[in-house]
Amino acid sequence: MLLYHDPRAPNPRRVRVFLAEKAVAYDTIEVLIANAAHQTAEFRKKNPIALLPVLELSSGQVLRESMAICRYIEETHPDPNLMGADTWERAQVEQWNRHAELELLWPIAQVFRNSHKYWEGKIKQAPEFAVIMREHIAERFDWFESELAKRSYLAGDRFTVADITALCAIDFGKVVDVRIAPATHPSLAAWHKRVSERQSSKA
Repeated sequence: MLLYHDPRAPNPRRVRVFLAEKAVAYDTIEVLIANAAHQTAEFRKKNPIALLPVLELSSGQVLRESMAICRYIEETHPDPNLMGADTWERAQVEQWNRHAELELLWPIAQVFRNSHKYWEGKIKQAPEFAVIMREHIAERFDWFESELAKRSYLAGDRFTVADITALCAIDFGKVVDVRIAPATHPSLAAWHKRVSERQSSKA
């Protein structure tokens, strides 16, 4: 398997952490967004909308969406289970992974896209939307704090793909100074420390 990725982007990291948890061997090709490598005609043959990551199989088949890649890996390498062992747990993991995507990763990405100098002149920015998203993230941090006061991990008492998504989202937030404050969010901070100590988090 061949993973096209950018080492600094959160979605490729989600896949790398997932693969590390599964101990699956793969090769990589760096496609650096900062160098516009994802916009080349060659890469667009892999993904016409120029997004990362992309997983290419030895058969030549291509998957180009992070959770689709994780689903494929889960099906082909079922241990350890990261997406739910029964119907109820699979639903819980899906629910919390979507919460992590929509309430953390997407808003943080919008703060980055709409307020960071990197994107000036590259895309249309709406700084006022970034402000709104910062407020949204603060509210969601409060919510995740209340949830993680009840259990060790997002979807229950064990580590799953939902924790991977939330970890990658929160770590990416550092680029726009979105950070956990342990004084006000001790349970969220304790969870973050716990998942960051896993070897896979370095992938």
